[in-house]
Amino acid sequence: MNLIKTPLVLKGQLIELVSLDKAHFDALEKLASEEKIWQFYPFDLANPENFKATLPAALEERERGSQFPFTIFYKEQIIGSTRYMDIQPKHKKLEIGFTWMQSDYWGSGINTECKFLLLQYCFEYLDIQRVHIKTDETNIRSRKAIEKIGGQFEGIIRNDMVRDNGTKRNSASYSIIDQDWQHVKAHLLQMLGVTVLD
Repeated sequence: MNLIKTPLVLKGQLIELVSLDKAHFDALEKLASEEKIWQFYPFDLANPENFKATLPAALEERERGSQFPFTIFYKEQIIGSTRYMDIQPKHKKLEIGFTWMQSDYWGSGINTECKFLLLQYCFEYLDIQRVHIKTDETNIRSRKAIEKIGGQFEGIIRNDMVRDNGTKRNSASYSIIDQDWQHVKAHLLQMLGVTVLD
């Protein structure tokens, strides 16, 4: 039995995370053609043929219960995607990853709200105990963003992936666990400008 049921919509102040649907494929493919999005990924999905293969595969992984992909909507417009990965209900853990969006929205606060919605659902609805987040060791912008939202650095996973060009990728590994959540939540709400009354 899958841990997460579809359809699912996570609503924030600026964005909605909507479970990936075939109706989203064309818009996502157009956005993915922006080459700089994929600079630090082990694969180049600016190539339409490469990208087209990822979307049906994401739906297959959702059926198997190992992943749960979302489409990111901003003002009813598709701007990117994110997903839960490596979902392990027995161990109450999963990974948040494969987050990408149109570069116009980088640094806009949208990624912060995206992570808040995903983390809140993990810890407050799914009873998850550990969330793993990782990125390319050399992706300083992404590493700073993960640290800014409260991710705890755990170390470098050496030779974690092989890129499409055959080179090896080391990954910087971070986590947020259930004991961290209330502190991380308060910090994220402050970053998002949300006032919480006790």
